[in-house]
Amino acid sequence: MRRTLSAALVAAAVALPATAQEQPHAFRGATLLPIAGQPIANGVLVVQGGRITAVGGPGTAIPAGAVVHDMSGKTIMPGLVDTHSHIGGGDGGDRSNPMHPAVRILDAIDARDEGIQKAQAGGITTVNVMPGSGLLMSGQTAYLKLRDGNDIYDLLMCRDAIHDICGGMKMANGTNPRGEPPFPSTRSRAAAIVRERFVRAQEYREKIRAAGGPERVSPRDLEMEGLVEVLDGRRVVHFHTHRADDILTALRLSQEFGFRIVLHHVSEAWKVADEIARSGAPASIILLDSPGGKLEALDYSSTNGRELERAGVLTAFHTDDGITDSRFFIRSAGMAVREGMSRERALEALTIAGARMLGMQDRVGTLESGKDADFIVLSGDPLSVYTLVEQTWVEGSKVFDRADPADRAFAVGGPNVFDGAVMHVHEGEEGH
Repeated sequence: MRRTLSAALVAAAVALPATAQEQPHAFRGATLLPIAGQPIANGVLVVQGGRITAVGGPGTAIPAGAVVHDMSGKTIMPGLVDTHSHIGGGDGGDRSNPMHPAVRILDAIDARDEGIQKAQAGGITTVNVMPGSGLLMSGQTAYLKLRDGNDIYDLLMCRDAIHDICGGMKMANGTNPRGEPPFPSTRSRAAAIVRERFVRAQEYREKIRAAGGPERVSPRDLEMEGLVEVLDGRRVVHFHTHRADDILTALRLSQEFGFRIVLHHVSEAWKVADEIARSGAPASIILLDSPGGKLEALDYSSTNGRELERAGVLTAFHTDDGITDSRFFIRSAGMAVREGMSRERALEALTIAGARMLGMQDRVGTLESGKDADFIVLSGDPLSVYTLVEQTWVEGSKVFDRADPADRAFAVGGPNVFDGAVMHVHEGEEGH
């Protein structure tokens, strides 16, 4: 396993990207899909210091001393943003209580989990890692950048996220959170439990305000503090919901307590697309090639993207990995376009739309000067079934190269390909 790497090699893996990007890299000759603008034929992308420094046509200046990559015949687009994933082997709250707002998924993520390399192989560079949906509130999510790293600190989207907020809050309704007491056995009771807990949080927020800060409240209540972050809009709720009535309940709770919400899955979005649009809530959807397996998703429709676009809803895609393998994420756009979603919105749903839902649109989601140098190199058009992810770059460092046999194994192999595998080190290093 990857843990067989020596400590020195791991340290090199973490340290090298920071120094390697001191030298500018220029990628020329590809068709650029900036997402923020029209495609650029025979374009030039320049990156340095982990940021994009130039995006333009063939006349774009290339800095002296730059490493020049000939990308003729390729397509380059922003790294993909997965708004809902379970890579990293983490878990959230347990069955002791239906709501766990103090639980942090980042305390359980294995930064060396092979699922991270599979996601890199699929072109995913930014991901919202979530606790599961078996609880009404299963805990705090973590926004990760899929750098090559040794521990969770290397992957956090915000380097100081251990102390500051860099994630959302996972909630769920419908069938998943139901059960024996203390869990609700009906949908109505589920909503009532959520209301009761948020009313307590409103009261606790007044204590915080009166005391002059959460650290001055005695005794502190970490669960209430997590809910206050939601009430104050500092932590967005990522809400697992499927049926049309459950979607409306999620929106109703958001409106009652004023918290920000991103709807996830919304299998029956096509039934209530206009209602979702009126609420102003964005929707993160999944595209399935073999629907089934859950009664509340019986009326799932692959036309959800089209209907949400028609209604004017900000729409992104997600994998819910392993419902959809991260390596196949890019095909979501092609499947949605086949069902009537526009090409423009489908490509946005892979990139900038998800970035907006995570509040990271100033850093990722488009190819623009000043943004993080997260991009992927494709063999052809992103909507073609024949197109392959050839390279994935995060902050100017290559984290996946299909031409490398070890990386290629992660892209094409089955479950046993990971036996004896080790983490990606850096470009050109033998025996990852």
